[in-house]
Amino acid sequence: MRASLFWYPLPERLIAQHPVERRGTEKMMVLHRATGVLEHRHIGDIVEYIEPNDLLVVNDTKVFPARIIGEWPDTHGQVEILLVAALPDSGDWRCIIGSGRKCREGQIAKFGPAGELTAKLVKPLEGIGMWRVEFSSSRPLMELLDEFGRTPVPPYVKREGTLEEEKADRERYQTIYARNVGSVAAPTAGLHFTPEIFAALDAKGVQRVAVTLHVGPGTFRPVKTENIEDHHMDFEAFSIPLETADAINACKARGGRVFCCGSTTVRTLETVAAANDGKIVAGSGASDIFIYPPFDFKATDCMLTNFHLPKSTLLMMVSALAGRERMLCAYAMAVRANYRFFSYGDCMLIV
Repeated sequence: MRASLFWYPLPERLIAQHPVERRGTEKMMVLHRATGVLEHRHIGDIVEYIEPNDLLVVNDTKVFPARIIGEWPDTHGQVEILLVAALPDSGDWRCIIGSGRKCREGQIAKFGPAGELTAKLVKPLEGIGMWRVEFSSSRPLMELLDEFGRTPVPPYVKREGTLEEEKADRERYQTIYARNVGSVAAPTAGLHFTPEIFAALDAKGVQRVAVTLHVGPGTFRPVKTENIEDHHMDFEAFSIPLETADAINACKARGGRVFCCGSTTVRTLETVAAANDGKIVAGSGASDIFIYPPFDFKATDCMLTNFHLPKSTLLMMVSALAGRERMLCAYAMAVRANYRFFSYGDCMLIV
């Protein structure tokens, strides 16, 4: 299947640069898979679509301030590092290096107001700009990142680096239920939920459980191959608690629907279901599943998701769930109705 089949025209003005003023007021397009009917609602209305027999599954990963900007001491040139994931065999990290100079093994960069954090380039890894990096400081790394690291908002969200922007992104580029630190990108479908929406779902008797998938920068990596089958996803670590696995299997057994909040939740469940004859089992692993049409969903019945980039793996996933032509028609409607797109934008509920 050709990647060009997933292109659509999008005016730049619809790419959300900031979240709405008040969380939980975003618009929500509802797409009915069986009929193709579209509704224009708001995220608070999601309570009307989920029944007590159903199950809501969210991703409780937490974004950390993974972007740091410092300098090469020998030239005083600027260097930027995005910490992607800690390497399990040591205290080193997989990082993406951004620099105006050619990077070499053994180079050292300094970060922080007093240069307290030192980063040594150990060796290049697979992936553009990806390096194994050794960090050293007198204080814990995460403590320093909290002090001067920056929220790794996506590249299409333009920032000038002000403290006001960073303060806002620290709060809003994070779900209210984020618990497990490890993501460099938010599971953005979950950004819309508020305590009030959860309280309304609780009052209705809707059960909610969580998985964890730590989102990496690969979520923004464009599909550069014309044949989408030639594209490869990055591995991302996930875990499923026993409580979650039991709740999903029980929901399926009683004929309820599994509502997945976001593509990361879908990827986690479909990875595990594919390996276990449609059942969800507790445990940890890593997923590089690439979901595109046609795809046999074994765990996902309904999905809350944002509006995604043209020709992106995320658009391909939702097209697999609802149909490519139907999805592109819905996106055309969203453009005409001035929905806000991408991470800080509005959302779509596929039922």
